[in-house]
Amino acid sequence: MFPEYDVIVVGAGHAGCEAAVAAANMGSKVLLATMNMNTIAQMSCNPAMGGVAKGQIVREIDALGGYSGIVTDHTMIQFRLLNKSKGPAMWSPRAQSDRMLFAGKWREMLEAHPNIDFWQEMVTGIIVKDGMAKGVHTGLGLEIASKTVILTNGTFLNGLIHIGDKQFGGGRAGEKAATGITAQLESLGFESGRMKTGTPPRVDGRSLDWDKMEIQPGDEEPGKFSFTDTPRLAKQRPCHITYTNSKVHEILKGGFDRSPLFNGRIRGLGPRYCPSIEDKIDRFADKDRHQLFVEPEGWNTVEIYVNGFSSSLPEEVQYKAMRLIPGFEEAKMFRPGYAIEYDFFPPTQLKLNLETHLVKNLFFAGQINGTTGYEEAGSQGLMAGINAHLKIKEEEPFILKRSDSYIGVLIDDLVNKGTKEPYRMFTSRAEYRILLRQDNADLRLTPLAKGLGMDYLDERMSRVEEKNRKILEVQQFIRNMSVSKDDMNGYLERKGSAPLRQGMKLEKILLRPGINLDELSEVLPDLKAFLDQQDPEFVTSAEIGMKYEGYIRKERDMVEKMNRLESVRLHDTFDYESLTALSAEAREKLTQMKPMTIGQASRISGVSPSDISVLLVHLGR
Repeated sequence: MFPEYDVIVVGAGHAGCEAAVAAANMGSKVLLATMNMNTIAQMSCNPAMGGVAKGQIVREIDALGGYSGIVTDHTMIQFRLLNKSKGPAMWSPRAQSDRMLFAGKWREMLEAHPNIDFWQEMVTGIIVKDGMAKGVHTGLGLEIASKTVILTNGTFLNGLIHIGDKQFGGGRAGEKAATGITAQLESLGFESGRMKTGTPPRVDGRSLDWDKMEIQPGDEEPGKFSFTDTPRLAKQRPCHITYTNSKVHEILKGGFDRSPLFNGRIRGLGPRYCPSIEDKIDRFADKDRHQLFVEPEGWNTVEIYVNGFSSSLPEEVQYKAMRLIPGFEEAKMFRPGYAIEYDFFPPTQLKLNLETHLVKNLFFAGQINGTTGYEEAGSQGLMAGINAHLKIKEEEPFILKRSDSYIGVLIDDLVNKGTKEPYRMFTSRAEYRILLRQDNADLRLTPLAKGLGMDYLDERMSRVEEKNRKILEVQQFIRNMSVSKDDMNGYLERKGSAPLRQGMKLEKILLRPGINLDELSEVLPDLKAFLDQQDPEFVTSAEIGMKYEGYIRKERDMVEKMNRLESVRLHDTFDYESLTALSAEAREKLTQMKPMTIGQASRISGVSPSDISVLLVHLGR
């Protein structure tokens, strides 16, 4: 009935979709198995992509040939570039998406790929022979053979939904949980744990009083995620902001005795940085209000997502409290918020290519690894798909370093440090933020992906080469352009910057604090005429490169020093127990995690600098 596949991907969420297209685009024959073909790429929580650090990840996925950025550009209803008041390392794109169009576009692109087949059924186990994944078992008793398997089960592994006193099995509202896989993996020696996440109520936008809320429009000139020729938004839908108050909090507190979060029924740890409304009230008791973002679910629906009001309280408590929020006095609820508990597998059981240590050719990606967020999941799926294909071809794994990308930081953190709570990416987790900007993801990563032999990236590489040329052209123009004091002093005085005593090169003025090319072009007609002929994206990258050249150089020097440790290879067969000069904890952790390099070993919790020195001496370094 089935051929032997190169890759079977279990789960069709954000991780599963990216895993499938990554392996398929490299030439593997892929089966994407899902319990429900109608919920492929479902936005289970908020209808948005990107945000702080997450936006950088989406651009990195796109630079590596993934589809998340393309799908988002085709289906967004609003775009904002966050943190524009801060330095460019913090600029983060975010898009509000049309939930139904997003899932539909993903399915359309998947179905258009000749290397991807589909099967709708629950996968209940992995076929394992001689310590190697050989395919999957299904609920109907079928065995489907493959050379590799990627598990991207999201919140479905023994998922349990909580609403007040009620609890029932499910991987998502209206969908059943997945069973069988956890028990099998535990029997093979894997360690598992429980995590929890939550989602807010959905309400009828026709029942809200929008005049009582603050409007939050998109950017006047909306950007996009993909470096390809995707469409730009011609119109946008606004979001709105409102706030809870002390009366809302009192109603919610009245239901705390029935909250599964406080009465012990929920055992899993929730996301620290995206807490439920009851958790916020409990942890931040000094605050008398909390901000809520009121977000439309699409162009042609009245369904509204109440971002910031996640809850597992009884539905009647949620409803009563919600109606005390300004603008929600007559609110009609489509469905209540709920919490969901699910199984995950601590990611310290993985190699840096996301293959498990215990079972060869078995890869994990997404929330099964303890992460939260579509973007974090999608990036892991992409990397697992690439590496599953490379494993079949017996080629070296594709590993992104911390200095290469946020994706590299994410995977390195998971594998070397693990996580006891849902892991979310922040810019503060990256040591080399000024190098890992959202505007240069294609310059950083597309050449690396093309180096793997991805011929489908030829067009992208041509654009990268053009971008590099244009950036240098803009920078050269600015370095060569001289300006007079008569041209500049009026502008400089308005900016509170020292006036010129004589003419000078434009570059020196651009390097002053608070000065930017946009404003300079308004007072320098020759500069404006030149910049008007350039792609704004290329001009932005050129300006950042010049203004932050010193910081960029320092970070590159730091990267070079760290890469010396990354170049010292370690092997799976290294006998750490024989090195008695290592601490007992280091011997245990190194034996368990089998780091690929000295650099990776240095980032494992419990391995000290003196342990690294012992290893270097032993290796003759």
